[in-house]
Amino acid sequence: MESWSDRDLKYIWHPCSQMKDYEELPPIVIDHGEGVYLYDTDGNRYVDVISSWWCNLLGHCNPIINAAVKKQIDELEHVIFANFSNKRAVELCEKLIKVLPKSLCKFNFSDNGSASIECAMKMSFQYHYQTGNPEKKRFMALTDAYHGETIGALSVGGCDLYSEIYKPMLMDIVRIEGPDCYRCPYGFCRDNCACECAVKAEEAFEKFGNEVCALIVEPLLQGSAGMKIYPSLYLKRLRKLCDEYNVHLIADEIATGYGRTGKMFAFDHAEVSPDIMCLSKGLTGGYMPMSLAITTQDIYDAFYADYNSGRAFMHSHTYSGNPLACSAANAVLDILADGSVIKNANQNALYFNNIIKEKFSGHKNVGEVRSIGLINAIELVKDKTSKEAFDSELRIGYQIYKKALKRGVILRPLGNVIYFNPPLIIGQADMDYVTDAALASLYDILGR
Repeated sequence: MESWSDRDLKYIWHPCSQMKDYEELPPIVIDHGEGVYLYDTDGNRYVDVISSWWCNLLGHCNPIINAAVKKQIDELEHVIFANFSNKRAVELCEKLIKVLPKSLCKFNFSDNGSASIECAMKMSFQYHYQTGNPEKKRFMALTDAYHGETIGALSVGGCDLYSEIYKPMLMDIVRIEGPDCYRCPYGFCRDNCACECAVKAEEAFEKFGNEVCALIVEPLLQGSAGMKIYPSLYLKRLRKLCDEYNVHLIADEIATGYGRTGKMFAFDHAEVSPDIMCLSKGLTGGYMPMSLAITTQDIYDAFYADYNSGRAFMHSHTYSGNPLACSAANAVLDILADGSVIKNANQNALYFNNIIKEKFSGHKNVGEVRSIGLINAIELVKDKTSKEAFDSELRIGYQIYKKALKRGVILRPLGNVIYFNPPLIIGQADMDYVTDAALASLYDILGR
């Protein structure tokens, strides 16, 4: 009888993969999950320390979210969201508005993170067109950014791994040299600087601000760039520039929202508000595909007019406002409502970061250990003094990943950055286990 892996490979083209790699490492077919654990069809257990691509917020098969989705499926599975609505979607907006940064109050539903980015970009472009600024047609974004895989989202992204081959198809983006706190060109570190690197943003705004409609950023944490972390002051300086040049500030909180950085949203650290915020991943606890682009009354009002004026926002998705996804999202907010989950996660985050620093910092190839909330990243370098990176062709991170799988830990590195981004519910015993497994795997490849 064929194995599940063989049956999978007959048909499935997996995302973000070179399928030839699967000759050596076939797909691991998961049978069931519980909490931070996944169990494959052969009975092997894995600690999902990357939250299944950062979306599993409160553990697999969370009983409260399970019950909410089960209840909803017997009431309504889906309804068109144009001229119709559903109770769960209304409830979700009512709950979210209580925890969002100030001024965000209008919710546009999509079905995945990239779609919400496209929505936000179109929203900003059309706003400026309809408010007497048709010259504002371009977008700004940081170097090493990642915002999704659709053409608009890929355009504002700055990771060549994903976009290089498609550049002839992409939009012309104003690219700002973003913060690189590990290799700071000014000689500072993220804990004691005045964000001198923001001068690059100031220069870009001075040159292009009058033709730009929006700046999009991953607040505090550039995920796919290798979990690059920068200070909240940088967001404040971007907010000031956007206000001066009438440029919208779009917050891509798809990966950073819902307690991942230690607060409900990464923008909360800076105590400023974006003009549009995009949410997905943790929004439904990793249960159902859904996303939101949430904006201000001012932006909403620019589209509010008689139909024949042509000012409506004609952007839609079949599964907008899906009741099943909204029921999961409501359950997530119910679980987070009293603040205890994020508070406990922050307490555990101190323990997690301490043991990672203790175990990894002294290794000859560990350049930096950085953290925010429960997210911890270990940047591996060829030379610790010069911070010279390993040749990407060596695939050091991938080799460590394969070793860790044999120890029951899912790491899935970002290049040569090993990271931990677990569900908020992870406990200290599992933290000990995954860090020991990761360290042993690192020793296997790079020695002691």
